[in-house]
Amino acid sequence: MPPEFGVTGGKGAFYADTRIAWLIDQVGPLQGKRILELGPLEASHTYMLEQQGPESLYAIEANKLAYLRCLVVKEILNLKIARFLLGDFCEWLEYSKERYDLIVASGVLYHMQDPLRLIELIAARTDTFYLWTHYVSRESMPKDDPRREAFVGEVEVREHRGIPVHLYRRSYLGAWKNKTFCGGAHDLHRWIEREDLLALIRKLGFSDIRIAHDEPAHLYGPSFSVFARRHTDSLTSMAEQGDVLEPSPSS
Repeated sequence: MPPEFGVTGGKGAFYADTRIAWLIDQVGPLQGKRILELGPLEASHTYMLEQQGPESLYAIEANKLAYLRCLVVKEILNLKIARFLLGDFCEWLEYSKERYDLIVASGVLYHMQDPLRLIELIAARTDTFYLWTHYVSRESMPKDDPRREAFVGEVEVREHRGIPVHLYRRSYLGAWKNKTFCGGAHDLHRWIEREDLLALIRKLGFSDIRIAHDEPAHLYGPSFSVFARRHTDSLTSMAEQGDVLEPSPSS
């Protein structure tokens, strides 16, 4: 917790996260903007985003214990704009027709059963988004790397929007039994190779892609920040080519 509030809540100072500070520098002023945050965990990033004065800030969390922690933090930090919702943010994105000025997805993509679906859903609802995610790199994560121990089965290769995407199935190995677990809703989830992820983002019309915090040696697996923005000319080009900016089913 920020020290000025006089309470303690763990060792991580995510209320001053350099990744979110970098995002804010990239995106520019957020006053009056509509923001959607996916997987707020314990609302520290939400706190940083609210300080920028957005018009609205919805944060959707699927983990019940994390959701309750968000509500506690909301009261302690006196958040006025943020609204926390409990549920599946993929369902929200799929059935809601709302568009957002910014979607923030820090620490969620690598927890998804179908990360391709999430990328498609995000791209259908915004022209600007931020990811912090783990990824797979064959160079920095060789076959004997102990960080591969959670991977199960063979690598899946899916043709998606004309791009061969390499997906690695992964298990939590029973970690979900612990009350401190903050992963996804399903044990089996998939990580994407780094360059495949970036190729898909470009294919969806996001021509302005910026990378930061690239850590190939991260304890749990390579990770990085991705800021992506789609410009008006990209939208026009996609429309002329007949590409639909609605989620495309994985195949």
